[in-house]
Amino acid sequence: MSKLSHLNDRGEAHMVDVSDKAVTSRTARAEGFVAMAAETLALVESGTAKKGDVLATARIAGIMAAKHTHTLIPLCHPLAITKATVEFTPSQTPPGIHIAAEVKVAGQTGVEMEALTAVSIAALTIYDMLKAADKAMVIRDIRLLEKTGGRSGTYRATPTEG
Repeated sequence: MSKLSHLNDRGEAHMVDVSDKAVTSRTARAEGFVAMAAETLALVESGTAKKGDVLATARIAGIMAAKHTHTLIPLCHPLAITKATVEFTPSQTPPGIHIAAEVKVAGQTGVEMEALTAVSIAALTIYDMLKAADKAMVIRDIRLLEKTGGRSGTYRATPTEG
């Protein structure tokens, strides 16, 4: 494993200096899943959840989270995000909702954490919106699917990772 860039020569955490890096187009995609009872999924699909439109609320929460990642994760740089999307795909088997996020930036550092944060907060929002109906929901399988741009190039997860 290479040296961790968030540690200085004394092993102390610090924000990485990216001032000498070139501005490049960078993209990251992440995914996750909220497993739930079939009856809970039916509330989402029928639009009858007590708190309102679950997926619309979770989509906005995920996008907002991507934009605020640097305030949540101590060593992340604030980024001028150029695109953030959060999409949902209901699943009957197993019952639940698949979450996919994509974040783009033209910058000096990547947006992997922003995509992962978007998925995480969207999943937590789904849980919050439905917890009165199903406290046994499970948030799982949050992972980076792909990242492009920057010095390290492209990464694509294999189906067996995660």
